[in-house]
Amino acid sequence: MDAQTLIAQRIAQELRDGMLVNLGIGIPTLVANFVPKGMHVFFQSENGLIGTGPVADPGMALPWLTDAGGKPVTALPGASTFDSAMSFGLIRGGHLDLTVLGGLQVDQHGRLANWMVPGKMVPGMGGAMDLVAGAKRVIVAMQHTAKGRPKIVRECSLPLTSDRPVDLVVTELAVIGFPHGRATLLETMDGVTVEEVVAATEGDLVISPELSEPTLPKATSKAAAMTSIGEPL
Repeated sequence: MDAQTLIAQRIAQELRDGMLVNLGIGIPTLVANFVPKGMHVFFQSENGLIGTGPVADPGMALPWLTDAGGKPVTALPGASTFDSAMSFGLIRGGHLDLTVLGGLQVDQHGRLANWMVPGKMVPGMGGAMDLVAGAKRVIVAMQHTAKGRPKIVRECSLPLTSDRPVDLVVTELAVIGFPHGRATLLETMDGVTVEEVVAATEGDLVISPELSEPTLPKATSKAAAMTSIGEPL
């Protein structure tokens, strides 16, 4: 199983029936493929859609129906569209149960940097700052290192997205939480040792006394995944 799929599968275990969830671009979009069967989750796109469905079949994409990253999406029966003012009202008003975002760095206190690399052109901060500040729970989906360099660091060298700490970081190596403002290793992925996680982490890492390995469901076929999220709301 590739790293991105492993991360998405583990994050999908954090979903609960009836949640309103925002998925960022990149790895977070894959989470929708692993919604547990029979569970109904309302996915929100910050550009104005609740009820995001699976990726459109070839030739069936609508140019005016996209996610926040501009990629074509579908809408499930019962979906609702609205303007950006309403969308950010939901985000800033604390109505999102969960947001899943990608990350460039997370420091040992849980503060995220994910919107800018100095000296590089970027399209803008998007809704990242609002999402981290406004959602009830924040999960970061990212690979543990980039070009061999740790992404969980003592202090972020990139501009912070928000001073509020995230709740959980899920990588292909581990699940890390931040109780009491300290990076804490909660789970290691199957076959990964504590020593491997520590070696790939720059920031100080507390080892939870209840450390465990996650039990992931079997990989879902694409057809099954589309059925599980394509049922009416």
